[in-house]
Amino acid sequence: MTLGFKVSGRIGKPVAEVFDAVVNPRKLSGYFTTIGGASAPLVAGAGVVWWGKVPVEVDEVEKDRRIVLRWDATDADGKPAYKTRIEMNFEPLDDGGTFVTIAETGWREDAVGLKKSYLNCEGWSQMLACMKAYVEHGINLRDGYYRSEMRGEPANETNI
Repeated sequence: MTLGFKVSGRIGKPVAEVFDAVVNPRKLSGYFTTIGGASAPLVAGAGVVWWGKVPVEVDEVEKDRRIVLRWDATDADGKPAYKTRIEMNFEPLDDGGTFVTIAETGWREDAVGLKKSYLNCEGWSQMLACMKAYVEHGINLRDGYYRSEMRGEPANETNI
């Protein structure tokens, strides 16, 4: 068994607009990858870089439906040890909004894996809140939120 979690939330915009806020690097950099940005659009088979230093492998992209990514989970020393899998699903709602679900799985069942899974669960929850504010109101909630960002440093997996 491996550790994993799922977070979700409603964004009050059509699915095409919400999906584009994730795959479009300019938009993603406006609320999530704010320091260092996102290097390229999310396209199946591509490798992109978030925050100017975090490699992300794009496995699948189904327009307006689903995105599957992989990125490094690190060991206790902060060195890449294995990959976790992120799956984002976008569900159109009858009221014109979008229900977004993000699941990340694959951490090892040890103290380091448990700690890092909790940190990423926090990060993805914040990403959804930031996406909602950005897509619905054009507000970047993330600007200056983390200590590292206040010092101009890129985020890492402990503060996604």
